[in-house]
Amino acid sequence: MTADSDRRDWQAWHTAYDEPGSRLARRLGVVQRRLREAIDRHAGNIRIISMCAGQGRDVIGVLAGHQRAGDIRAALIELDPRNTRAAREAVRAAGLEHVEVREADAALSDSYAGAAPAEVVLACGVFGNIPDDEIRATIAWLPRLCAPGATVLWTRGAGAGRDIRAMVRAWFIECGFDELAYDGEPETFGVGAARLAVPPPPLEPGVRLFTFVR
Repeated sequence: MTADSDRRDWQAWHTAYDEPGSRLARRLGVVQRRLREAIDRHAGNIRIISMCAGQGRDVIGVLAGHQRAGDIRAALIELDPRNTRAAREAVRAAGLEHVEVREADAALSDSYAGAAPAEVVLACGVFGNIPDDEIRATIAWLPRLCAPGATVLWTRGAGAGRDIRAMVRAWFIECGFDELAYDGEPETFGVGAARLAVPPPPLEPGVRLFTFVR
């Protein structure tokens, strides 16, 4: 969630994750699988950033009980106080001492200070809520959150009569990423994994990355 998205009940939105076989539950399973693979690709200490993290079910669900959880530092960026509260409760229940839940606006670059650069960046639940031009601009900006060779995981729904998932995949390539994997259902969701293939620039303060449109 970001500061401009307060007209939607983002806590209630998460209830679909608890419905077996729902679109969100299926998407979550794919994101978690790709996150486990990303962790396996990176040796040593790993930093994770999750943009618009919601209740952190993807990251927390993977790290809970993971044999390398002690090697991982994660920053979950989420503005909705009910979702951050739920995420913090889940972090405590899982005993994840190195997972930080930041109640901050994921659309502002300052919210990532001290967390970037990261070996894994999640932009899940973002691209379906912002205009096309801001999707492209955000992808171009993502290297500033990345360590060299970082993995970025992203999601995008098929949209209401307009599917731009192929364009999103192409934009990642144009912006210096190599595609590692893509999982898509024809009329529902797409999950992409990309590796940064260019040197990452430093984090730039004072930048608004996008504006939620719904």
